Amino acid sequence: MLKNTFLHIPGIGIITERQFWESGVHSWEDFTPKSPIRLSPSKRDTINAYLEKSHKNIEFNNPNYFSDLLPNNLQWRFFPEFRKSTVYLDIETTGLESWRNEITTIALYDGHLINYYVNGHNLEDFLDHIDKYNVIVTYNGKCFDVPFIENYFGIKLNHAHIDLRYILGSLGYKGGLKKCEAQLEIDRGDIKGIDGFFAPLLWNDYKNNNNEKALETLLTYNIQDVLSLESLMIIAYNLKIKDTPFYGNELPTPILPEIPFDIDKKTVERIKNDMKVDWYSSLY
Repeated sequence: MLKNTFLHIPGIGIITERQFWESGVHSWEDFTPKSPIRLSPSKRDTINAYLEKSHKNIEFNNPNYFSDLLPNNLQWRFFPEFRKSTVYLDIETTGLESWRNEITTIALYDGHLINYYVNGHNLEDFLDHIDKYNVIVTYNGKCFDVPFIENYFGIKLNHAHIDLRYILGSLGYKGGLKKCEAQLEIDRGDIKGIDGFFAPLLWNDYKNNNNEKALETLLTYNIQDVLSLESLMIIAYNLKIKDTPFYGNELPTPILPEIPFDIDKKTVERIKNDMKVDWYSSLY
């Protein structure tokens, strides 16, 4: 879809791009001096210059060029061209404010391999591994995950960033990652009862009670999020392309790997019961 895109060129909007497609200019290669489009010579020169840069940035595997020029809800368009250098990212933390909270775990999934990082074990390894990729895919990561990571480690992540919150939102799917999954019939199985509020409780149980099962449950939840991100990315891409003349070039449903951990139901139920006791006690 990227090579059918003209919206990254200044001065070209959705209406003009549609006119290009309707006139037979479906791709960059179709834009020639003989193209049946009425444009001034200077406008043609501008388009040619941007298309030349576009070809070079694909050749040099530089998605940032397109990420910088396309709005958040259109970043899906460069996904297939840079899929091999894309990673899905999600973090868990002790709270929402980065200035007084910590990262507990990080999960990465690149479409083949799952990597996970745990505070107090191998969290620093994340810094080396993330540099292997050029594109990050998150849900709400532009507002939360990436700023939290940058503040926590004192670094700058210069990756192109596809935030599914904006793409799914433009399709009418809103309310957070879990609600989007439910609307799109992605089943989380036993993990369904765990959410972002519950994740810090699992971490506290692991730290305070040395409960490895709590950590494994937290990692299961964290890893499930990044696996879901790939499914959502493909679904969003295929829904978006339906609204173009290039319908029929959908991406296949991904085959996801098994999560290397399991939910410990006893731990989950115990923490839930403790929450009920605490809530009841607070009333008196």
